Amino acid sequence: MTTYTLEHKKSFTLTAFGFSIRSNFQDMPAMQKEKAEFWGGLQADGRFDKLKKAAKDDREWSVNEVYQGKPWNYFAVLAGKSVADATRIIEFPESEYIVVTGNGDKETLFDQLTYRAFGEVLSQITDYAYIGGPNATFRQDNGDGTFYGEFWVPVVKK
Repeated sequence: MTTYTLEHKKSFTLTAFGFSIRSNFQDMPAMQKEKAEFWGGLQADGRFDKLKKAAKDDREWSVNEVYQGKPWNYFAVLAGKSVADATRIIEFPESEYIVVTGNGDKETLFDQLTYRAFGEVLSQITDYAYIGGPNATFRQDNGDGTFYGEFWVPVVKK
């Protein structure tokens, strides 16, 4: 089983560019392709750089949430200044969070940690439940070609 920790996190807010996911959640290759196309577009049109310049730190976030009845994926940062054309400002509640950590390749780490959290950890936990709302993964460069990441999902005690 994947290891995890239960951590209390203060509320925080991320500034993001995002898109509404069209793929079926069961079709992982289609979802990964859709995300890769979106993220590639962010880099090509300058929105990625715009967010990074507004960031307070070097963490790059991937956020998943259901918004207005549709699943969304976002690229986000903890912004130190506003980004006028951002898709959303996403507020995370002060809560207990299940935290799944790992190291890996920049392009696959977000999906790996998300799968481990939802596919392994949350299905095994019996004393806490996912409260819905946004969940997020961040990654940071280890300086050796690999990245460290954490997946945070808010939970409540059953």
